[in-house]
Amino acid sequence: MFCCSRIWARQRGGYRFSHPKRGIKFSPGHRAASYAAALRYLRTLTFRLCPKVCGLGGLGCALWLTLAAVAASAEQPIAVLRTITTAYEAHNLPTKEAARAFPIHIQGVITYFDQYLDKEHVALFVHDATGSIYVSMLAQSVGNMAVGKLVDVRGVSGPGDFAPVVAEPTVTLIGDGALPPTAPFVGLRRLLTGLEDGQWVEVEGIVHSVFLTEHNIALQLVMAEGTVNAVSVRERGVDYTKLVDSKVRIRANAAPLFNGRRQMVGVHLLFPNMSTVEVTEAGPPDPFQLRTLAIDDVSRFDQLATLLHRIHIRGTVTLQWPGVSLCIRDATHALCAQTTQATPLNVGDIADVVGFASAGDSAPVLTDAIYRKAGTGEPMAALPVTAEQALLGQHDSELIQIDGQVIGRSLASTDTSIMVSSGKVIFAAVLSQIFDRSQADAWQNGSKVRILGICSVQLDVERSSRGGVAIPRSLRVLLRSPEDVLVLQKPSWWTPSHALVVLAVALTGTLGVLCWVVVLRKRVRESEEKFRHMAQHDALTGLATRRVLHDRLNVALERAARYSTGLAVLMLDLDRFKAINDTYGHHAGDETLRLTAQRITSVVRKSDTVARMGGDEFVVLLPDVENAEEAEKIAAKVVAALSVPVLLEGREIPVSVSVGICAAAGAVDADALLRNVDTALYRAKAGGRNCFETFRPDMDLAQTIAGSFLMVPGLAGRTM
Repeated sequence: MFCCSRIWARQRGGYRFSHPKRGIKFSPGHRAASYAAALRYLRTLTFRLCPKVCGLGGLGCALWLTLAAVAASAEQPIAVLRTITTAYEAHNLPTKEAARAFPIHIQGVITYFDQYLDKEHVALFVHDATGSIYVSMLAQSVGNMAVGKLVDVRGVSGPGDFAPVVAEPTVTLIGDGALPPTAPFVGLRRLLTGLEDGQWVEVEGIVHSVFLTEHNIALQLVMAEGTVNAVSVRERGVDYTKLVDSKVRIRANAAPLFNGRRQMVGVHLLFPNMSTVEVTEAGPPDPFQLRTLAIDDVSRFDQLATLLHRIHIRGTVTLQWPGVSLCIRDATHALCAQTTQATPLNVGDIADVVGFASAGDSAPVLTDAIYRKAGTGEPMAALPVTAEQALLGQHDSELIQIDGQVIGRSLASTDTSIMVSSGKVIFAAVLSQIFDRSQADAWQNGSKVRILGICSVQLDVERSSRGGVAIPRSLRVLLRSPEDVLVLQKPSWWTPSHALVVLAVALTGTLGVLCWVVVLRKRVRESEEKFRHMAQHDALTGLATRRVLHDRLNVALERAARYSTGLAVLMLDLDRFKAINDTYGHHAGDETLRLTAQRITSVVRKSDTVARMGGDEFVVLLPDVENAEEAEKIAAKVVAALSVPVLLEGREIPVSVSVGICAAAGAVDADALLRNVDTALYRAKAGGRNCFETFRPDMDLAQTIAGSFLMVPGLAGRTM
């Protein structure tokens, strides 16, 4: 099968055409020739594959037509990129043009060569008569190259990380050359514009410090417009520290500092060796032999000439953060020096300090300082002051003592920093990370403490710049050791954190109590409902009790009287219920009563009230009944429903019911109504049972007579 990967292989500078069997191969520098040869090969291959691919049907024909179209383009002329022959033209290509991989062929001298700055690439700058350019060369391709050698460079243009470079280079050594003896003199502002990127330039400044690694050195060069680092390969036998405080001129390649978005954020210099460093004004051979200056005279108008070079001061050590800071005090005042030296000193020792005077926040400081012990002495006593007095700036760099209360910690710094409130001022007490922080756990919030340390005042730059007078903004106290924080009084247990814990526990308990109250109220409500239901409903049948019936009957009578409507009452009594109990047992009697209640409820209206009066006697309240005939229809349904035998344990128990009916209209007494319906019930039983009887006024007298008749001995105790 045809495989496109055998023909084209993407390379950094373009495309590489090859065929492993035919041995066809073209270098990236001849990309146009590669492309044309590849197309001609495609045309030949297309015609050879035509019979095979067309046999695959429509898909094969489509593939053949595509290959034929590509091969036909081989007949058209292809533009060949011109070869760039000067460093200036190659370096000044626009980024998009540089990405097209223009062939480059230049000859020049190596002005910087460093194989230690980057593990993957060699730092290589080549300079010709037009300018300089960076050559992106892999570390394994070093060869015998060195600074000052004349080389022939072939490659392609690349966009680089900031500016165009020579990519995929082939560097050939021609012979010995010479570094350019002169270079344009530029300042830091010009370097920061990026216009001198990669170019051979000359700068002037005073060396403030030297940083040494195994293979490289970096000079901190203070120029008229600011500070820049000059980097070079470390040479054996050279004492670079002698350059400190010397005024020098350096010829070097300007190199940018850039971020990941190809944006320039700074600049540094790469000088080949000490041959391009010219000392125009040497520093003192022994800086500790300089005249000792009183600390109170540092940075005053009469001493401005000393600001360009190092000064020498002597005093008693009041603080040392090894490798960070050293503070001393003489008879006039105190001063702190920034230093990378870590030689240990004790508080109270006499020290000579040499460094460059610079403006601090509210007092002068020494930068890039070195020191040595000049004697021993006693530690100085701290000056007790208030935080308001310290904030005025008169005691800056002095050893002071302030009482206050710990209110928190600052997490913004790697150093241990506690926030202390004293009077109306809140300040930070800072302990360097070089010290053991275990004792800092005792500095709890709320503790009353006594702070000993070096006063450091920060200015309000914006307000100070308006009037020309330093206006303090905040206060820091630099601690010499953890012992500089003396806990005068431990905090009360009732701290904000503990208060939050107690509050959380109280809230949790309160919520628990509230939840229990809700559950308890629910249970009480359920119990009340249960007891209310038990009080208002019969336990056996679930029907309303006699009391509920009386309440609803009175309400119905009042409503009937108000709206001139009628109502009726049915009284039911099971026939021969005693015989059921005696014959089948009380269990059968109870089951008969439950089924009777269900049957009555099923045939009456939803608005009707069915109640059990006791024993086998039931009452049905029928509200909104206009006449006795309507009540009789309901009574007939009840009689019919209850005449169906009850099936109990496979046996049919015959049952029947007698019903009394009493209809009322207007104002009627409830008790009288119940007496009347009871009379009608008795008449139904006397009439043969399993029927209903409606009350009539003349029944009352007849009932009384019948009652008297039944009281005759031997006839009393009717069978219900």
